[in-house]
Amino acid sequence: MSKMDNNIINSIKILALDMINKAGSGHPGIVLGAAPTLYALYKDHLNVIPAKADWINRDRFVLSSGHGSALLYSLLYHAGFDIDMEEIKNFRRLNSLTPGHPEYRVTPGVDVSTGPLGQGIGMAVGMALAERYLRSITDGSLKNGGLIDYYTYCLCGDGDLMEGISYEALSFASTQNLNKLILIYDCNQVSLDSSCDETFTEDIEIRFEALDFNIIRVRNGNDYEDISSAIKEAKKSKRPSIVIVSTTIGKDSINEGTNLVHGKPLTVEDFANIKNKMKITSEPFTVNPEYSNYLQAAINNRVSKKFNKWQSTYFQVREGDNEGLNTLFNFLERNEFIIDFDDTKFKISSDYKEELRESNHKVMNIISPRSPFFLGGSADLSSSCKTNLDKSGKMTDKNPLGKNIYFGVREHAMGSILNGLALSNLKVFGSTFLAFSDYLKPALRLSALMNLPVTYVFTHDSIYVGEDGATHEPVEQLTMLRSIPNLITFRPADINEIMGAWEYVLKNNCATALVVSKEKRSKYKNTNAKFVKYGAYMIRKEKYRLDGVIIATGTEVEMALNIAKELFTAGLDLRVVSMPSMELFLKQNPKYEEQLLPNVPTFVIEAGSSLIWNRFASKPEYIFGINKFGMSGKKEEIAKYFKFEEKIILEKISNYLIKQ
Repeated sequence: MSKMDNNIINSIKILALDMINKAGSGHPGIVLGAAPTLYALYKDHLNVIPAKADWINRDRFVLSSGHGSALLYSLLYHAGFDIDMEEIKNFRRLNSLTPGHPEYRVTPGVDVSTGPLGQGIGMAVGMALAERYLRSITDGSLKNGGLIDYYTYCLCGDGDLMEGISYEALSFASTQNLNKLILIYDCNQVSLDSSCDETFTEDIEIRFEALDFNIIRVRNGNDYEDISSAIKEAKKSKRPSIVIVSTTIGKDSINEGTNLVHGKPLTVEDFANIKNKMKITSEPFTVNPEYSNYLQAAINNRVSKKFNKWQSTYFQVREGDNEGLNTLFNFLERNEFIIDFDDTKFKISSDYKEELRESNHKVMNIISPRSPFFLGGSADLSSSCKTNLDKSGKMTDKNPLGKNIYFGVREHAMGSILNGLALSNLKVFGSTFLAFSDYLKPALRLSALMNLPVTYVFTHDSIYVGEDGATHEPVEQLTMLRSIPNLITFRPADINEIMGAWEYVLKNNCATALVVSKEKRSKYKNTNAKFVKYGAYMIRKEKYRLDGVIIATGTEVEMALNIAKELFTAGLDLRVVSMPSMELFLKQNPKYEEQLLPNVPTFVIEAGSSLIWNRFASKPEYIFGINKFGMSGKKEEIAKYFKFEEKIILEKISNYLIKQ
């Protein structure tokens, strides 16, 4: 390693340690251990243009070990990304460009939000899958290809590989043979609590051999040139690769090699000793311009020729008449997702009645042929969730343009892989049973946090699953979904509302959950796809006077309508409101809520937890829900057992109103 390379690596380390010390929190261990690895990647391999950080054909980098953010920010600063020294000094401060863990759309050069360990690995797999899909589209339209052609690199640590999601995602990556995925393992054998001797003793090489990964070992994690050579070798592989770099956490600290240097700032004495070893005498937050200029020139000299060649081809395409490729680049650059979908164009007969999951299947298959950017799959439940795209094949290594992704029984990985796909703006969906949404909650949370266009299709949405029993009967999951910021949850009542939900999904870039029943339902007279975007609307208006309001969602809308009809014959005049999306309703002008839900007795019917409905119901006892785990039996028996039957709820509402 040259003296200049050594000096720059040390400069990157010291600036990162300055950030951690000033913030009073952070992770110095990874800074001191993994700096040569990141330096090798950025200086010699990562195809990026710091002045054009959103170049669509850049290589992607995922810091799955998100606690190493100070190291990443320091390197990005040295590499010339648009981060000034004041932002470096404001590490972990409110509204800075340098948050405690990397955040998508916040820091130039950061491609994804990371922090929850293992998630970055799954999202890197999704990014690599997106690259192959988009590359296959462009290669089919261009003689020489090359407009989409990038690698996805992911730096992970012991903690990432301990998390179960890593195995799920990497097993999928191997099955799909994503050879442009390169995992770089910062192998320091230490986690926050202890040495890995106490928690993580498996042979990683054997594990990845079983996964059929290309395995490359770097014995000295301080040798930048060996690391660079290993990455170069990985890029030639026809299989996904892992580069295992043996490092020392907290290298040169008095606590090097121990968990004591993982998650808190160094002492003043320790930091001073490290600077003395490196012969650095400069004041804090001082970077020698010679070092940053050298790194920036190295990146520019290596990447500029490739970028200029790419740009020349790109301009030729943009000036040409290749409509398909122009649509692709409008989509990738400006997120122009244009699809001809209008519910008014589809006529539905008055005697229509089928399972809502079947109705959803039909709508998805109307959407799919209209755009190459709409795709997804299921965690081994497409036949039950009815989410297969009938006119498209399975996505495989041999058929990379298949739009049906078979994730296998890997709910958690499915969510994170979908996030990786959506980070390339693809409109993606994943499906499983609503009860199993718990398996993918961390990934779903990141979908919402990054505001990604991922739609989760959840079926088997209530105790009416019946014979499958309590494990498969969701109770608390709707409340969980509705509590997640930035997530829009839909529970449609019929095919009209299903179409309205999808129309919203297609016109908005946000994370959504579409909860679809397997129960059969007709098309109701007054449901309206155009009103779904308001979250709630009236589907039965009172005829003479307003005695009360019943709010219902999904399959319970039918029950609410039947109850209102029966009570009308008894002299009680009720309004029925369908609320397919609580979140969208709460975004409306308060006057809309006042008009729709005036100050009269208001009831709620939903076959799930009642906790979240106190916002709308007049009294807690006016909420008819399920607050216990389900049972195994015929759905009619279960409804009777829980006293969640139409006649029982009707009688209770009648009694409450009569006592007013």
